[in-house]
Amino acid sequence: MSQMGFFDVENRYAALDAKNDPLVRINALVPWETFRSRLEEVWRKPADKRKSNAGCKPWDAIIMFKAIVLCALYNLSDDQVEYQMRDRLSFVRFLGLRLEDKVPDAKTVWLYREQLSQAGVIDALFNDFDGYLHTQGYLAMGGQIIDASIVAVPIQRNGREENEQIKRGETPDAWADKAARRRQKDTDARWTKKHGKSHYGYKNHLSIDRRHKLIRRYRVTDAAVHDSQVLEELLGSDNTASGVWADSAYRSEAIEAKIREKGLTSRIHRKGYRNRPLRDWEKAGNKSRSRFRARVEHVFGAQHNDMGGTRVRSIGLIRARARIGLKNLAYNMRRLVGLQRLVMVDSW
Repeated sequence: MSQMGFFDVENRYAALDAKNDPLVRINALVPWETFRSRLEEVWRKPADKRKSNAGCKPWDAIIMFKAIVLCALYNLSDDQVEYQMRDRLSFVRFLGLRLEDKVPDAKTVWLYREQLSQAGVIDALFNDFDGYLHTQGYLAMGGQIIDASIVAVPIQRNGREENEQIKRGETPDAWADKAARRRQKDTDARWTKKHGKSHYGYKNHLSIDRRHKLIRRYRVTDAAVHDSQVLEELLGSDNTASGVWADSAYRSEAIEAKIREKGLTSRIHRKGYRNRPLRDWEKAGNKSRSRFRARVEHVFGAQHNDMGGTRVRSIGLIRARARIGLKNLAYNMRRLVGLQRLVMVDSW
């Protein structure tokens, strides 16, 4: 087989463009260079702290950032993303590399994400992009919708006594002299029940704006934290409308008071009790609110179905926060493409 020439590559890329390669639009719309300074603070040592300029030079910070964005967009493990970067023309072009160039290996991708995780800069990157969305006219509008989704992690097979010690913040006695075993145990994740089914992992708490369905705020906790406990942290003051939509799990007198204190209007579902079921007018009100609240389910649906799921393959809350935060950031990048497409359609 003859070697692929320049025009052969161009023809292949043209064929990808004809199929509306989504990475082309994301690459064009996201201002990658605005992230550079924040990324390089973590990825590169200052010149005065380097022992020597010898050896392999570190990968460009933007290329590495794009690599972990690909992991989030398609829910790929580090080994999978290395393989896909070697195999897929669309990934190579997204990274800004040529076919003959090397690609980051799985270990380098893991190390880069780990450095961002430990430095705690994912929230800042998310906020940077949200600021860019504001400058492009995508202000938080129409009110805010709040909800939470469970993010699964590999189940830990611990004994009852081990789980009790973990909940108390202690290291189980059986792990004391087994460092390798401790490294494989996620002591931050927790069990919870939903619709009678047990789940193990973390929660992704979101606040989206009703108009654009963009994630404006998020918090990551273990799965045992009740949804209502983080509502106050998710409430924003920059939305153009005062409405706050949420399901009945968020309904309480304390939360209603907090919403009023912030000058917002509660649209939270009412809930019935054993001795006081919902009245007809309350059911009608819930049904009306559901038309708007359901928009947050579209966000979770996109992450679960269109972005390969949300399962986390890491250990510990710090890494889970980074991976889930990157998932939320990647969703907003992807959503920006959809919003721009709507603008183009309307312009016709």
